[in-house]
Amino acid sequence: MTTATIKPTGLTEIAERHAADVDLPEPPPDDEPWATQSLTKGTAGIALLHIERALAGRGTWRHAHRWITAAVAGHVSATDTSGLYLGAPAITFMLDNAASGTNDRYQAALADVDRHVVALAHRRVEAAMTRIQAGRLPGFREYDVFFGLSGIGALLLRRSPGSTTMERVLGYLVALAKPRRINDDVLPGWWVGHDPHRRDSPPFKHGHSNFGMAHGITGPLALLSQAIRRGVCVDGQYEAIATICEWLDSWRQDSDAGPWWPEWITLAELRVGYPNQPGPARPSWCYGTPGIARAGQLAGIAVGDAKRQLMYEQALTRCLDDPVQQGHITDGSVCHGWAGLYQTVWRSAQDAQTAGLAEHLPGLAARLGHRASQKPTTIRGFLEGTAGTALALHTAVRNSAPISGWDACLLID
Repeated sequence: MTTATIKPTGLTEIAERHAADVDLPEPPPDDEPWATQSLTKGTAGIALLHIERALAGRGTWRHAHRWITAAVAGHVSATDTSGLYLGAPAITFMLDNAASGTNDRYQAALADVDRHVVALAHRRVEAAMTRIQAGRLPGFREYDVFFGLSGIGALLLRRSPGSTTMERVLGYLVALAKPRRINDDVLPGWWVGHDPHRRDSPPFKHGHSNFGMAHGITGPLALLSQAIRRGVCVDGQYEAIATICEWLDSWRQDSDAGPWWPEWITLAELRVGYPNQPGPARPSWCYGTPGIARAGQLAGIAVGDAKRQLMYEQALTRCLDDPVQQGHITDGSVCHGWAGLYQTVWRSAQDAQTAGLAEHLPGLAARLGHRASQKPTTIRGFLEGTAGTALALHTAVRNSAPISGWDACLLID
């Protein structure tokens, strides 16, 4: 099967096979009892697929409910290590997806977990602001999409956009965007004190600045911009967006394949003013041009900067035109594979000023389908497995926004 031969009916068949591969919940591994409440690879993340299928009439609510109840079967964590992809926020996101379009489905359960998420958000903001005032460097888990306040903020933007809690999260991101002087260096406020894998290693003994949507500054940028688009704004929010965009402008690299940004920079690279990375990386949601470009596009839309919006749309189009970058994609996952690329481009195309991105969607859908039609991964979960691939295939088949809004956890919606 070649990419040119996959038609919508073929994509539907592939999507159905993927859904069948994650038909029934399985007990979590003995050493990972928390996996049921994980969006990354656990039950809650796979439930997103069956919820979307039930909403679209391709599955039943009885089946989706089986997954939902399996996800909440154990103790749901609301400790300070919880985030959008694990614990009470993940369960809240799952239930909010299931409640889409109704006033009664899962509302009692949502009311219960909402209060835990609100309390968690306040604690996390207070800890983060204390850290800023003390002049210490943050870690990914303070602000990123998976476990940090950008992910929790994305959930609050769905559940309680006008709340004081939402305002406090945005206020924290405004504070995060302000530069810090450490010894003789002026660092961006989101400069972390560890390496890209959250470890200490010699090349990153002074930490780094991350550009990716998953762990870097484009996650906060996307949330700040999404909030403005939804009418939620706090003092300093426009200035924070400008600061982040100026940082991205200063580290934009131009090549024959179009603009690109490094995945991260070290202190040594900051001091010399250019990255060691020789060229554009894998074109993924988590790192690379697609996620960064979607965040930049959202920023341009939020502040009414049509020139900036168009620049990021053209950067994404040039990335999609480059077969070398496409060749770096080796799987069908949401995080760093064809599913995440397709979903990011689909969302970007809906807001784009020109038709260039939309024209790429059929080819991307075919590549996604071709990859998914090969031997399925043994990973069942949402972020890197079968469930996430099936969700993106579902978007490709319907060519419409997810009914449940599942991709809000990627901050691209």
